Amino acid sequence: MKKILLLSDTHSYIDDQILKYVKQADEVWHAGDIGDLKVTDIIKELKPLRAVYGNIDDAVARTEFPLDNRFTIEKVDVWMTHIGGYPNKYNLRIREEIKVNPPKIFISGHSHILKVQFDKKLNLLHLNPGAVGKHGFHKVRTMLRFKIDEADIKELEIIELEKRG
Repeated sequence: MKKILLLSDTHSYIDDQILKYVKQADEVWHAGDIGDLKVTDIIKELKPLRAVYGNIDDAVARTEFPLDNRFTIEKVDVWMTHIGGYPNKYNLRIREEIKVNPPKIFISGHSHILKVQFDKKLNLLHLNPGAVGKHGFHKVRTMLRFKIDEADIKELEIIELEKRG
C-alpha cells in the first residue's frame, strides 16, 4: 500500500503546511506549474516525487520532467499531465489516446479548481488537486491525498489549507 499526496500549481511556492503533508506521504505527485525548481528539490529531499511540467514551467523544468507521466503503481495505471481537461471535455492533444487506452487514474492540474470525477464512459477516476500555491484566482489552497492498495484507490481526502485574502 502507498500513501500518495497529489498537488499542482505551486507556482514557486512551498511552505511548512505543504511539507507537513509531504512528510506523511510515501510518494508525492506534482501535476505541473511547478515554477521555481526549489519546490521539487525540497520535496525530493523528503520523499520520492513523480511530476510533469506545466505551461508556466521553463526549459530547465521541461528537461527534468515530462509533459506526460504514465506509470503503474501497485496495480494501478496512472496518467498525469498538466493540461488534460475533464471527462467529456478532454484536451484535444490526449483525447484519442485516452479513449483507446484509458488509465485507471487520470490526473491534471492547470485549472486551479479541485475536481474529483468518475468517468463512467472510460471507467477511470479523474483527479485535479486544485492549486496549492498562492498565485492565481483560487480562494483556497488545496491538495488531495489517498492510498493505493493493489488495484484499489482508498481513503481519498481533500486537504484545504488557509483561505486566501
